[in-house]
Amino acid sequence: MIKHAHWKKRLAVALTGGLLMLNTVVALAAPVELTLEDSIAMALNSNPAIKMTDADRKSAELQIKVAKSGNLPALAIVHNDTLAHSGVDKVTDFNTSVSLGINLYTGGKTESDVSAAKLKLKVADSAVEQSKQKIKLDATNGYFTILQTKNALKVSQEAVDQMEAHLKNVQAQYAVGTVAKSDVLRSEVELANNQQALIKAKNAYDLAISNLNNIIGLPLDTEVTVKDELKHERYTMALADSIQYALAHRPEAIQADYNIDVQKEAVKGAESGKLPTVSANATTGWQDKDFPGADNNSWSIGLKATWTPFDSGVTNAKIKQSDSAVVKATEQARQTKDSVQLDVRQAYLNMSEAEKRIDTNQVAVEKGEEDFKIAQVRYSAGVGTNIDVIDAQVALTQAKNNYIQAMYDFNTSKANLIKAMGVPVVEVKK
Repeated sequence: MIKHAHWKKRLAVALTGGLLMLNTVVALAAPVELTLEDSIAMALNSNPAIKMTDADRKSAELQIKVAKSGNLPALAIVHNDTLAHSGVDKVTDFNTSVSLGINLYTGGKTESDVSAAKLKLKVADSAVEQSKQKIKLDATNGYFTILQTKNALKVSQEAVDQMEAHLKNVQAQYAVGTVAKSDVLRSEVELANNQQALIKAKNAYDLAISNLNNIIGLPLDTEVTVKDELKHERYTMALADSIQYALAHRPEAIQADYNIDVQKEAVKGAESGKLPTVSANATTGWQDKDFPGADNNSWSIGLKATWTPFDSGVTNAKIKQSDSAVVKATEQARQTKDSVQLDVRQAYLNMSEAEKRIDTNQVAVEKGEEDFKIAQVRYSAGVGTNIDVIDAQVALTQAKNNYIQAMYDFNTSKANLIKAMGVPVVEVKK
């Protein structure tokens, strides 16, 4: 009896644990409801690209301190232990020195290094913003892809439902001898085609969800429910104004201008080689034959000036190298700004083209629905053909898919335009 009771107790514990694990799995598998803003915020908080650019920014910030050290004092402590052997004699020597040095004038090199480091920090800041804009675009496109495939899945399901209803009508009429067997067969074939399209639409929807999960940092098998719908919100800024905004705000264009200034500072740094340098140094030391060498104290204070009027053309060569780098940076900036303008123009024109298709396809959907209803009524009345109904249903499905595609193209082109313009990312913490 005792063993039997013990066995029952263990079984109860195991069942309880299993239920707890099952509840945990169910809780983890619960759908996640997301708005577009939610998706963007999650992507910004989890994507490693931002963390990498933040690390680069921190490195650039520390480089300013490194550059400023050229005009700051430096303290050095040196201790030497020496054992010398010459014939039968052994000599020990313990030497300790403390020196303090500072550059009083470097010909402008330190100041140029500091200015260049500050400019590189601005480049790094711009790179962080560029990374955020790219991630925002990826999240936006991923979210809109879910909306597109969700609507396409709905259209495919409607097509299957419509064809199933039509097939029942055809079968009923065939049963009473009012239509030929070919109508039944043709309708069955069309239903099979629609069912195949539905399978593909479901797969596209599942892939879109996995892709967004990957972008925003969720497990790939997380079930996502999107709250928004595809909308048509008109863009009001003119193309010329959009281009001007991009040239002033696009991170790549800003970086290109900063890179020119960095190379100009490099020219100043190279030119400093023609100027003298002045430094001051104070040293004190102790030397003795016994460790730690604390006797025989000595000290010195010195001022050192160095000027190299001739270095076999090395300084002039460095200056010319820096001048060439300025020319290269200038041309790269021009090339970058041309590319920025092209990006804006392409996104703007694609958006405008998609916007025109929205209105056209919306009308096509309305006409297609009316045509499909008429074809169904005519077929039921015996004055229309089965092909008329099938053709009307195919045309309606195509019109709906075209409308969804136009809405998707408009919204993604608009998102690409915002990215091409360099509109700053406003982070929303979730």
